[in-house]
Amino acid sequence: MSLQAFDFGSVGAPQSAARENSFIPTAAKRPHPLRRRAILAAHPEVEALIGRDPITASITAAIVIGQTLLAALFGYLGLGYWWGALLAAFCIGAFANHALFVVIHDATHNCVFKSNALNKWVAILADLPNTVPTAMGFRCYHMKHHSHLGDYDYDADLPSHWEARVLGRSWYGKAAWMFFFAVFQLTRLGRLRGAVPMWGPWTFVNAACLVAYDIFILLCFGPNALLYLFASFWFSVGGLHPLGARWLQEHFTLDPAQETFDYYGPLNFIALNIGYHNEHHDFPDVPWTRLPQLKQMAPEFYADLKTHKSWAGLLLKFIFDPRFTLYCRVDRSAAALAQAGGN
Repeated sequence: MSLQAFDFGSVGAPQSAARENSFIPTAAKRPHPLRRRAILAAHPEVEALIGRDPITASITAAIVIGQTLLAALFGYLGLGYWWGALLAAFCIGAFANHALFVVIHDATHNCVFKSNALNKWVAILADLPNTVPTAMGFRCYHMKHHSHLGDYDYDADLPSHWEARVLGRSWYGKAAWMFFFAVFQLTRLGRLRGAVPMWGPWTFVNAACLVAYDIFILLCFGPNALLYLFASFWFSVGGLHPLGARWLQEHFTLDPAQETFDYYGPLNFIALNIGYHNEHHDFPDVPWTRLPQLKQMAPEFYADLKTHKSWAGLLLKFIFDPRFTLYCRVDRSAAALAQAGGN
């Protein structure tokens, strides 16, 4: 079955490109469940990719140890080398912490171990070098991103309206938004409906482990070590780092007919295949190690989709191209459809 033979647009397509004061409204169903069913019908052998890959836990431990040793090095050098800590965080640590975030992402989908508890422990281990607890909070809201993709009321991945109004059009506003991306992501959680409660027991376990690790780093290696780790976290999720563009790559669009995009470039090797984003949304139960195989097994479903070739290039385009605003996102919420109907 070819991509053209399966009509994803028959249930309604996005109506227009991003408007000046609103997201792109659509009555279309989420494309990924439709494509998943089509792929399984055409290639039932794809089902063998679904499962878990415990090798992710070993990779996690190696990266955490590596980041701890680098932090110890900069702690030994002292605060006089704060600039070295920041430079190393930008050039090395950001890639390490970003990979750990992908581990948290896979563990959230229970793609590491069969046990929910073990997946949570892997996520907490991966969270340690971030210096601030993120793993269990991410687990609480990320599944809604899949089940309610592009729905403002449930999907924390969409910027809030105030973000788009205040920062979404000027180059300096978009640059500031990218630099403080981690902060803005946190502010959206209060607007969500139907999210899993954030303050469960695992949230406190996550926080306690992070506090203990931070205290260990500070007492054993000094403040420059903690600076290196925090900067690694900051650059890994935004901070005007090219890695931050992967948040843009995933669902920002200048083409209303496509709301999810891939990146197949070489950085996937150290970013644990997070660029295979259409594949991930189609099969969130396939671990990151097998996503390239999914694309190879069902090439006709992905060959015609638009992709991004460079995260660094996308970051610059997003900031300086006036066509890109924070409203360049599809919104299938009831409010978006009502507003579209009234215009």
